[in-house]
Amino acid sequence: MTFEELSGQDNVAATGDRMQSAGTALEELLVSAKKQDCLTVGVYESAQVMNVDPDSVAFCVLATDEEYECDIALQIHFTLIQAFCFDNDINIVRVNDIERLADIVGSNQDEEPKDVHCMLVTSPSADSWKDSALERLGLFCEESRNVYEWVPTITLPER
Repeated sequence: MTFEELSGQDNVAATGDRMQSAGTALEELLVSAKKQDCLTVGVYESAQVMNVDPDSVAFCVLATDEEYECDIALQIHFTLIQAFCFDNDINIVRVNDIERLADIVGSNQDEEPKDVHCMLVTSPSADSWKDSALERLGLFCEESRNVYEWVPTITLPER
């Protein structure tokens, strides 16, 4: 086995560990943000928050799956949201498991299912809400940008 093959295996293993760790951190962040009432769920609702108070946005999650990959309107919304996040230095990730995200953010039995295609973690003021999961995800996004992966995809842990 050559050195390149060995280091390639290490990179694959390290990337898998990094992705799993990021998935766990994302789940922790969403649960914590929901408890703190710092989670905005829905494309339209997220656009409103971005328009009214962009400085309050700390993190963005875009979610899709095979059913919605060909939805042109949704892809246009994603492009605009990504551009906004890039312009305002907001970390952003993609998740390919809408059902799992819906389970995490949940909805009351009386309510309609929530549109989890876009979620924002917000903070009323810069110092009021700190979360280690948010910091870990920030590092994950920074590392991803260093290898030119501008919107990294995260896999959520299985239940």
